[in-house]
Amino acid sequence: MAHHSDVLIVGAGIFGTSTAYHLSRSSNASVVVVDRTAFPPEHAASTDINKIVREDYSTRFYMDLATEAMEAWQSWPELAGKGFFHRTGWVAMREHGDDLASRIRKNFRDRGSDPTSTLGIDELRRKFGGLLQYTDLDGFEDAYLNPEAGWCDAGLATAELMKAATERGVSYVQGDVSQLVLGNDNRVAGVQLRNGERLTADKILLATGAWTSSLLPTVEDELGIEESGRMEQQVTAAGVCVAHYLMHPTELHLLKDMPVVIYGENGDAQPPPPRNNLSKLTNANSFTNTVTTSGGHKISVPPERDQRLVPEKLKAETIEIMSKRLFPQLTSRPVNYWRLCWDAVSPSQDHLICRHPDNRLANLYFAVGGSFHSYKFLPIIGKYVTNVLNGTSNGAEKDEHWAWKRTAFKGRGAHEKAYPHRELRDLEDRPKAQL
Repeated sequence: MAHHSDVLIVGAGIFGTSTAYHLSRSSNASVVVVDRTAFPPEHAASTDINKIVREDYSTRFYMDLATEAMEAWQSWPELAGKGFFHRTGWVAMREHGDDLASRIRKNFRDRGSDPTSTLGIDELRRKFGGLLQYTDLDGFEDAYLNPEAGWCDAGLATAELMKAATERGVSYVQGDVSQLVLGNDNRVAGVQLRNGERLTADKILLATGAWTSSLLPTVEDELGIEESGRMEQQVTAAGVCVAHYLMHPTELHLLKDMPVVIYGENGDAQPPPPRNNLSKLTNANSFTNTVTTSGGHKISVPPERDQRLVPEKLKAETIEIMSKRLFPQLTSRPVNYWRLCWDAVSPSQDHLICRHPDNRLANLYFAVGGSFHSYKFLPIIGKYVTNVLNGTSNGAEKDEHWAWKRTAFKGRGAHEKAYPHRELRDLEDRPKAQL
């Protein structure tokens, strides 16, 4: 049995949730959202204990977009009224020879409002209640503090916006999408679920994050789409390793002044949310998981296993980089739990918000490419996706940034450290040889 709607959104992460929210406010269209678990979906990168919210970007385009989002975090009743955003500030450490901080701070100055200040190494050790007094700062020049940044309670905020959308008529279907289904006219008719159910729609939006490439090969093969025109050339699935440490209640007063900490190119640490007391450390050295499709094409996909199953080699690397060096005071305790967090990363770390360029797939749209920096845009990004679905321009600059790219990207990306340069298989545990 097929269920038909005007718009079918596949994926309930930040892109899917935000689009459903904005469609529910601006359109009378029938909208269905499908994901494999109840919202917020357990596997999505956006379903997390916390995510960073900040304006600090080396490109003015994303800085200005983040400013718009920050205003929403602090003013919308669904968000500000629930206290999801915590303005703790962030401190970003600058390694010798790295120009990222200077490019970010220049953008603040150029816009006419710079909230940042420089922290020398000695001052960095003294601030925040001595939080960083034991941190290995070898190779770091200094740091800068932005008191206006912070973090948000990610999973709860995403669920709140989806709840608002469903209360205004959006339908949420729990189901695991197995494949796209082509209609008789080569347009995408809808999606097939693993339970045999089919969902059809006039317009299909893939907000499927790291799983996007895995949904396209069958259709791309059937239509004979060349390698250069395939989804994997636009975004690829990348993963990062995350460690969660449970802080004892007696330690929380020591962390009351903790900002988000950016440990150079290594990764970041975020304050423990009061509801779970878990401090999260992310190893930013990302990786792909490349497989060969039945059609002979190479794509990266998240492995089909529990995200909490992390190779011992990767655990050891993360502890070495993010625990022993950043917070050596944590190394005497066990990690509460591990996670491999997956997102879709584009070569420029731009989003991909557009219609498929092949006219045979004219009703297939994308809102992907979070590139590990997009959670902060939850309140606003759906407004721009809705415009694309309606055939309305978002303006020349946004249209260009979020368009389907036909040439290889050259230049500086929006979040360069997120782009993967290694394979998960090289980090997997090797079976010991039998003697």
